[in-house]
Amino acid sequence: MKHYTHLIAGNAVDGTSGRFAPIYNPSTGQQSAEVPLANVSEVEQAIAAAEAAFPSWSGTSVLQRARIMTRFTALLYKHQPELAELVSREHGKVIEDAMGSVLRGIEVAEFACGIPHLQKGEFSDNVASGIDIYSMRKPLGVVAGITPFNFPAMIPLWMASMAIITGNTVVLKPSEKDPGCPMRMAELFLEAGGPAGVFNIVNGDKEAVDCLLNDSRIKAVSFVGSTPIARYVYETATKNGKRCQAMGGAKNHMLILPDADLDGVANALMGAAYGSAGERCMAISVGVCVGDEVADRLIELLTPRVKALKIGTSLDKGLEMGPLVTAEHRAKVMNYIQMGVDEGADLIVDGRDFKLAGHEDGYFLGGSLFDNVKKDMRSYKEEIFGPVLQLMRVQNFEEGMALATDHEYGNGTSIFTRSGAAARTYADRVEVGMVGINVPIPVPLAFHSFGGWKASSFGDHNQFGMEAVRFYTKVKTVTARWPESTIEADFSIPTLK
Repeated sequence: MKHYTHLIAGNAVDGTSGRFAPIYNPSTGQQSAEVPLANVSEVEQAIAAAEAAFPSWSGTSVLQRARIMTRFTALLYKHQPELAELVSREHGKVIEDAMGSVLRGIEVAEFACGIPHLQKGEFSDNVASGIDIYSMRKPLGVVAGITPFNFPAMIPLWMASMAIITGNTVVLKPSEKDPGCPMRMAELFLEAGGPAGVFNIVNGDKEAVDCLLNDSRIKAVSFVGSTPIARYVYETATKNGKRCQAMGGAKNHMLILPDADLDGVANALMGAAYGSAGERCMAISVGVCVGDEVADRLIELLTPRVKALKIGTSLDKGLEMGPLVTAEHRAKVMNYIQMGVDEGADLIVDGRDFKLAGHEDGYFLGGSLFDNVKKDMRSYKEEIFGPVLQLMRVQNFEEGMALATDHEYGNGTSIFTRSGAAARTYADRVEVGMVGINVPIPVPLAFHSFGGWKASSFGDHNQFGMEAVRFYTKVKTVTARWPESTIEADFSIPTLK
């Protein structure tokens, strides 16, 4: 059984707290590793290492930082299969999905390599006689990243790549459920020539998180997880004077108009609802059908496909879905399915009885499909985060758009239609942060940015893209004069002539 450590100042550091968390292989239900849960002194040690590394790293030329990031990106590509296997073994994603999730993280590291251009300031020459004004974007200092279990490669790379390239040093606390991939990526950063102390990993639970949120040396915190924890992280971090971006949960709607290609919609819903066993904050968990004819046809198309989902162990190829991450999370999803039944929704396909032969102890569920879900149902209001698709029936476009707009969460949504006018209206008016038009999972590419609205996101800046450059830097503006003669005293507010 593997024993993980922390990675502090470039060194593997054994846990000293005496507390450990088990890591399971979701396909077998067997423990495969254990990870130490850091105490306050270990987190403080990592913060101290990052603080010590900051002056040198922030003073490193932007070109040199970019060269190190370029080498790091090349190593990530080289080790992509290894990283994906770590994701599959500890999280349960099927290997093809794991490979894709690693790639989406690498794309942000690639974007970060352009930092010599991205971090440029602004310059205005001769705004008055002999006076120039220019601005610079300076790093914040030591920043923290707190990442979830569902994307143990992608989201750590979203945070660490952009924080490091802008001249900050990082303390990352990955999920204790699947820390193997973040640990390996931090090792690859050192192999790429990254200085010790720039990228540190502390494994832990709430004790570690609270230490990061309360330590005055941490200047900014980036978080992805559930909405209750995101709200707690944001409130605690900002109360302590830190910048914070905290991404929470989601309930993503797909609005399906009568003119849509319903065969294409069924294909899109299968991947968006059941891919990664529904453990995606951008999963489509609600299909909103305009008219009974659309709903009836989709039920007809989806039912046999949901029943025939190709489910197996995470490292098997050619599959559509693997296990859920833990036994506890599997039980939580099953409880939501029962809740939907108790609330009166029609359970068309029940995935709770699925068993994989030879892997009966794995954390598997089949896909579940509901019809006639109503907006007052708790199972609709809350995030299920599992392989469950809920269909709702509405009478018109406005009623369907209102469901996404009025919901507590506002992470992502999509519309499927042949009408450009309807799509444009939906994209403009729906109160959701990311919109797909005939695209089921509208996760932006690395040169844009990722972020929801309402209870899906707390803070003023999104993840990656130019939003991340702004989040991880502060602006310094310089007004400069090189006089040819002595400056005279002036006691009025400065005006430029």
